[in-house]
Amino acid sequence: MKTLNEKKARLDARLGELGSVLVAYSGGVDSAFLAWAAARIEGLRMIAVLADSPSLARAHRDEAVRFAQAHAIPLEVITTEEMENPAYVRNDLQRCFHCKSELFERMEQARSRLGFQHLAYGMNLDDRGDFRPGQQAAKDHGVLAPLVEAGLTKADIRELARQANLQVWDKPASACLSSRIAYGNPVTRETLGRIERAEAHLHTLGFRQYRVRDHAGLARVEIAEEELPAALSPTFVRELSAALRGLGFTYVTLDCTGYRSGSLNAEIAHAAGVS
Repeated sequence: MKTLNEKKARLDARLGELGSVLVAYSGGVDSAFLAWAAARIEGLRMIAVLADSPSLARAHRDEAVRFAQAHAIPLEVITTEEMENPAYVRNDLQRCFHCKSELFERMEQARSRLGFQHLAYGMNLDDRGDFRPGQQAAKDHGVLAPLVEAGLTKADIRELARQANLQVWDKPASACLSSRIAYGNPVTRETLGRIERAEAHLHTLGFRQYRVRDHAGLARVEIAEEELPAALSPTFVRELSAALRGLGFTYVTLDCTGYRSGSLNAEIAHAAGVS
């Protein structure tokens, strides 16, 4: 089994072979670490590409821009238009495929315009076990996954980022806002806006890891298990309900199981009869 230092050396060597690369960048720990690592390879031309659309919370966009600026990572912000694709808006199980296809098509256009050789994204070794249609889009467009090639897990990446004093090393996972909308309910700007405002409200209350899942106007609020005690008072529940109803939700419920990544994928397993 390779040590962490050996994996990092393997990543650097792979990046050094590329010549030039555009890195899909969201500001999350995986893509941020990959962009940071690529920016430090001597002789490698790289640009981090941040996709800006209604499904990207403004706060997350600003954080991503600040991180790139703080670490001298070349950055290009592009506008993606997945909201113009009816297949994306209908929000079936392939929503993420359509979103990533739009991103990688835009990146291919940028690659041609800028004269770059490769595209890469921040998939890690652990990502292979979840339902992630976006990975097929990456394959279709020949997008490289250097973190996987180096054998890096999520825990490895967080540790390497910690060692490098990158402030994102313990950043909570944060998928796009569309991932909060229950499958089968359309993705609209209105829905994305109320989810963004609801999660911003939870942030102001001091919570760190949370999701507001939108089930056709019902807000299912997930809060990390270690933070749940602060949310389990009648006063808090009443105030949260009032605040989120004021943002446009018809009903508000607190999920007793707490936060878990990709919880809407449980609907897929349920439909397939998997416990």
